Amino acid sequence: MLTLAVPYGNAPSWCFLFTELSVFALTIGCLIHAWKRRNAALAYLLGGIIFGSLVEYLEVLSGSYTYGRFWLMLGHAPLDIPLFVGCAWAIILYTARLFSDAAGLPVFAAAALDALLALNLDMSMDTVAYRMHFWNWDWSGTGRNPLTADWFGIPYGNFVGWITVVFSYSIISRLLERRLLCERRTAIVVWSIPALTTILSLGVLFSSEVFLFPSLNHLGIKSEPRLVILAVLLLVVTLRGWGKHRPWAEEVHPLARWVPAWFHFFFVYCFFAIGFYRENKWMTIAAGLNLVIGIAVHCAPVRSRLGSPEPVADNPSATAFNALDAQPSL
Repeated sequence: MLTLAVPYGNAPSWCFLFTELSVFALTIGCLIHAWKRRNAALAYLLGGIIFGSLVEYLEVLSGSYTYGRFWLMLGHAPLDIPLFVGCAWAIILYTARLFSDAAGLPVFAAAALDALLALNLDMSMDTVAYRMHFWNWDWSGTGRNPLTADWFGIPYGNFVGWITVVFSYSIISRLLERRLLCERRTAIVVWSIPALTTILSLGVLFSSEVFLFPSLNHLGIKSEPRLVILAVLLLVVTLRGWGKHRPWAEEVHPLARWVPAWFHFFFVYCFFAIGFYRENKWMTIAAGLNLVIGIAVHCAPVRSRLGSPEPVADNPSATAFNALDAQPSL
């Protein structure tokens, strides 16, 4: 069982319940949107809930961290996880994809952008949630300050994991949709995609943590340089794809901005309201910079492909996820 090492008490009790209820409300909004977009969108979103919950449970089981006490918990303490966390995974995955799809990016660039958008949220959110005891990393026995180790107390490996799982889920799902849904668009095929995506993405995560990352450690490439290398590679792929993007006629759906906006502004509010900003000026600068980057990206003048008079098949960057919008319901 992990020891709490952060020298802050629990956040006000309303923060826990408000976070859960807000994420559930945003999840309902995403479910309504996905329902209107046919089964492929709904499968992607619900698959994200299952995938995110499994990832979190495996991380808790491995001893990476433990969770604070929320209203709805799955499992038995200390190996239980909050239900809202799986929902949070899903809506971050879903709305990141809404945004990257609307940008008209090629498939690999779109998945890379999804991963970067999730990383931007996590680097802003985790430093605050950690200090509020939403979840807890244990630095005892390491001789390191739990408030300054790695990214202000958050292991760099956590962010490497975010990049790995978000990119894997996004790219595998997109490639399966392009391959399977273009041949046979049945309910069984549509709903099998998130199951296959979850299995393959967990396989990527397991292989990385068991085989790849230990090998890189032996070469002296630790979590911090791995994070920098992966982030730069994803940025390069995104920018190369951005130069080829073919935006369509409608604006990005508001959900693609509302969801990340809630995460950014709620945790920035808590950062200042609870007084964490007094702790470290560099953490305050990083929090502000993450917020500015998030706002700048989501206010970029991209246009949605939805509703375009062009046939989806004529756009080489289109995915079957979007193509289903124009198809009869399954």
